[in-house]
Amino acid sequence: MLRFVVSILLCFSTIAPFLSSIAIAELITCSGIVPMRYRSDKISITDFGGVGDGRTLNTNAFREAIYRIQHLSRRGGTLLYIPPGVYLTESFNLTSHMTLYLARDAVIKATQDTGNWPLVAPLPSYGRGRERPGGRYMSFLHGDGLRDVVITGENGTIDGQGDVWWDMWRQRTLQFTRPSLIELVNSKNIVISNVLFRNSPFWNIHPVYCSNVVVRYVTILAPADSPNTDGIDPDSSSHVCIEDSYISTGDDLVAVKSGWDEYGIAYGRRSFGITIRRITGSSPFSGIAIGSETSGGVENVLAEHIHLYKVGVGIHVKTNIGRGGLIRNISVSDVYLENARKGIKIAGDVGDHPDNGFNPNAFPVVKDIAIKNVWGVNVLQAGLIQGLRSSPFTGICLSNINLAGVTPKGSRSPPPWKCSDVSGASHQVSPWPCSELTSTLSIDTCSTHF
Repeated sequence: MLRFVVSILLCFSTIAPFLSSIAIAELITCSGIVPMRYRSDKISITDFGGVGDGRTLNTNAFREAIYRIQHLSRRGGTLLYIPPGVYLTESFNLTSHMTLYLARDAVIKATQDTGNWPLVAPLPSYGRGRERPGGRYMSFLHGDGLRDVVITGENGTIDGQGDVWWDMWRQRTLQFTRPSLIELVNSKNIVISNVLFRNSPFWNIHPVYCSNVVVRYVTILAPADSPNTDGIDPDSSSHVCIEDSYISTGDDLVAVKSGWDEYGIAYGRRSFGITIRRITGSSPFSGIAIGSETSGGVENVLAEHIHLYKVGVGIHVKTNIGRGGLIRNISVSDVYLENARKGIKIAGDVGDHPDNGFNPNAFPVVKDIAIKNVWGVNVLQAGLIQGLRSSPFTGICLSNINLAGVTPKGSRSPPPWKCSDVSGASHQVSPWPCSELTSTLSIDTCSTHF
């Protein structure tokens, strides 16, 4: 994996000279946020009757092993070892002070028997399931109120077998919102690393109302046409670090969220202190996204050293009337884009509503967004920044951006930037941005970001 990270950095410095300031010898990581715990107590799923033949249902084995960890607690916690093999199971709950360790060639595979899948209550900041009213199908791996949880190993696989769920979504036969692959709620001190996540029914990794979360050295894969298979969605969570990972899914690779319309406003829990770095991936939707569910607010997000290819929108800040919420202090830098529909999009008309109870006067506030050191090739449109007439976006700062466009047939140049209800400044941006971002009167606003 280190060789993979170094190759990404070398790619950046080769393709985009302005990224040569990256010093591989000074690789910044967030490993200190949640130290990896050593567990002296170790058990194996086979101790509880686990069979890795890909046919035997191992639900009871997982539940009994985790019951043992929870009720016969050992000092320093317990490691649950998953040896090589394919372990078919229904969804199950994790517990505190445990490490789930997948050996090389170990696969934890979700059953496709959707009829027995358990339901959980809607998240209070959403008020209902994200796709359907009412409750939600519980995530494949689930936890609520946990502390000190590690999911790691030797790049073993957690496979959601999501195609049956995707077909239900396409055929409109879903009764409730599809399950995420992993959802941790109200939890703290979480490490997820060195695991391959494949074919999630819905969002892949969803920490919600969490703090001190590290996701690193993971691979997340789903087909480009798989619906709503977001990679990593920190949601109303703080001090989250996502780094050194490869993500290729059918929706946003990383999306920072904080609740949905009136429910998110009432719950009032923001996302802040989010770091995203050294991510490579592909998606027909967004690479790095803020939103669109941002009603609790999103603040202090840093995304840097990102490589995106075959992507819908490279950098996407998205919200809507009825969301409310404050989005501010977002910094994105050192991004390389290949084959993108749009390079940068910041918009106030994106996303749907949970019901008709949203407040049409709940306008989001978007301010202080700095985007710099972005290089793109084959970008159809450089950017679109569309604020709201009743709540213009302010302090939008663009610096050292070169988005080489694709010239449509019959046109002499690529489509220009489109902007409305926005103010800010720009410096060394090509193609030249919209007039709202070129006023010299605004340079002081953005001087700290340039």
